[in-house]
Amino acid sequence: MELAMAAEELKTVVNRLRRAQGQVAGVIKMIEEGRDCEDVVTQLAAASRALDKAGFAIIATGLQHCLTDSGIAADGGREQMRDRLEKLFLSLA
Repeated sequence: MELAMAAEELKTVVNRLRRAQGQVAGVIKMIEEGRDCEDVVTQLAAASRALDKAGFAIIATGLQHCLTDSGIAADGGREQMRDRLEKLFLSLA
């Protein structure tokens, strides 16, 4: 399954990933500075949510493209694609 995304979808995902990247950098800095454990975990949870949202956006886009791709139904690949998408969703759970 190729990652085919419209420019706006791609921009949204990249922005989420950049946000997560900044949050992870912030977590590292907080640890190096000896910041409070609760603050570190809160920031780490935010980074995790940003990564999850990016992953779900990528999977949802892939699902949308798969459902509109008439070639999948024609060649009997629908069940195989469903299994692959389910596996991707579960990998983020």
